[in-house]
Amino acid sequence: MRRGDIRVALLRALQAGPAHGYEVIGRLEEGSGGLWRPSAGSVYPTLQLLEEQGLLSSHEDAGKRIYELTDTGRAEAASGAGSERDFPWDSEEGLNGHKSLRGALAQLVLATKQVQVAGEPELVERAAAIVKEARQKLYQLLAES
Repeated sequence: MRRGDIRVALLRALQAGPAHGYEVIGRLEEGSGGLWRPSAGSVYPTLQLLEEQGLLSSHEDAGKRIYELTDTGRAEAASGAGSERDFPWDSEEGLNGHKSLRGALAQLVLATKQVQVAGEPELVERAAAIVKEARQKLYQLLAES
């Protein structure tokens, strides 16, 4: 996620109804297909800030602070649906692409662990060179975009 997206994401998550912080985190994780789970350290301060800005209201219920969009917050959440605010998982195509990359990375980690277990120094060095080359190619890919 880009810096600042947490604000928009929280507002959008609360469009589904009032929730406490960990419920909001769960909604975001579920909405992203498990690709993103924001930390409590980024969620709670942002919820507090949104409340101070009048976009949320909150109340205590069974020892938990429940957050809810105000009318202003609902309008802000609705206006944040433009293309620059879309998240990768908002479309099936984006979601599948991110899941595909995540799966490929998991397979790379598994293969790397198997090479480590084999333990042959030359094999481990060759594997490290391959991973380093892959990293460099990914940065090159980013530089091209």
